[in-house]
Amino acid sequence: MAITKEHELHKRRRSRNVGLGLTLVAFIAIVFGMTMVKVSRGDFAMQPTANSTVIGQEAPEDGN
Repeated sequence: MAITKEHELHKRRRSRNVGLGLTLVAFIAIVFGMTMVKVSRGDFAMQPTANSTVIGQEAPEDGN
């Protein structure tokens, strides 16, 4: 038993904080899940651009 009685304002604030915390945890879980699916599918690889080179290959000649 607590020494002092908890005020009703603190009870309401605690319930809001718990709700906000659960919402934040759900958002993080959704982002983490989407990231894991994207990584496991292999969609995370960056597409090569015209200026980039692939490791193990030489850069194309300019034609000059």
